[in-house]
Amino acid sequence: MTVLIVANADIGLYKFRKELLEELVKENEVYIALPKGEFYEELIAIGCHFIVTELERHGTNPAKELKVVLLYKNIIEKVKPDIVFTYTIKPNVYAGMVCAYLNVPYVANVTGLGTAVENSGLMQIITLNLYRFGLRKAQKVFFQNTANRDFMIAKKVVKGSHDILPGSGVNLDDYTVFDYPNRETIDFIFVSRIMKEKGIDQYLDAAKEIREKYPETRFHICGFCEQDYEEKLKKLNADGTIIYHGFIKNMTVVYRQMSCTILPTYYPEGLSNVLLESAASGCPIITTDRPGCREVVDNGKNGYLVEEKNSKDLIEKIEMFLSKSVEERKQMGLAGRKKVEKEFNRQIVIEKYLAEINSL
Repeated sequence: MTVLIVANADIGLYKFRKELLEELVKENEVYIALPKGEFYEELIAIGCHFIVTELERHGTNPAKELKVVLLYKNIIEKVKPDIVFTYTIKPNVYAGMVCAYLNVPYVANVTGLGTAVENSGLMQIITLNLYRFGLRKAQKVFFQNTANRDFMIAKKVVKGSHDILPGSGVNLDDYTVFDYPNRETIDFIFVSRIMKEKGIDQYLDAAKEIREKYPETRFHICGFCEQDYEEKLKKLNADGTIIYHGFIKNMTVVYRQMSCTILPTYYPEGLSNVLLESAASGCPIITTDRPGCREVVDNGKNGYLVEEKNSKDLIEKIEMFLSKSVEERKQMGLAGRKKVEKEFNRQIVIEKYLAEINSL
């Protein structure tokens, strides 16, 4: 068959869906339509036909958005796919509209609600109406957590067939359990796009206070600045409060050096890949008690849950972690690995997508 995949960035498609692509190209002609980025060559090497498709992830200009819809229409008419897989809001909505109009089977993946949907107001009303129109004929709508699913059903956005995925899953061969670090320093890490909603301010608050009380701790940050934090991070890096690494292409080695992953996000996550990868590596987790995060943590067993936007609660949970022995921290990490093996193996995601193709 001919399969078309529409997404908004190559980094997510390669890092979290590479194994699906590798499986699809074995017996299908696979086209991918998305902006060209640093993983362009890797995606080509897998065997995908890359259609460079520019779109503004956060743009709201109606004329530009209409151009994206027309671009998707031209691509779908040219490729003539037997089925289309879409990821993230704009591809789900715009490519979904086109597929519905052209009667092409399509499967949408709601990778998170996004701020436009989660925050009430005019933008939510507009986005939900667009979603209703875009998903109305979807063969299947995949959600990554039950809260997102329940919200979209309650809002009458999704009325047809739907299912829950374990997020993007995690490759258990790529992310293996490390020898838990037992050295003079205790290293925490924040991995994310650097933006307010990901909880960077709470992490920095904790780093300042904990470093003063526990000088053996280190607070690492990995990720590119999506908002204006670069100068602040450079200053805190210079005075020793944090260690800022910027964007790291391959995180597998980094996780093995860390004592604990901290992600105090209040962004509308689907299901955090950072948390899945950390847990798969045997790294304990401290994260927010909200959809997209709490699913990965059995509170007190493989990590701790904190109240969102609450720096004090985060600091208290870090101190609880610091009170543990090295062996106790190691056991927390191993508990996380077992949970991921049982619930979040990426093979589960691949099989559900192949089932959608086979159903044709």
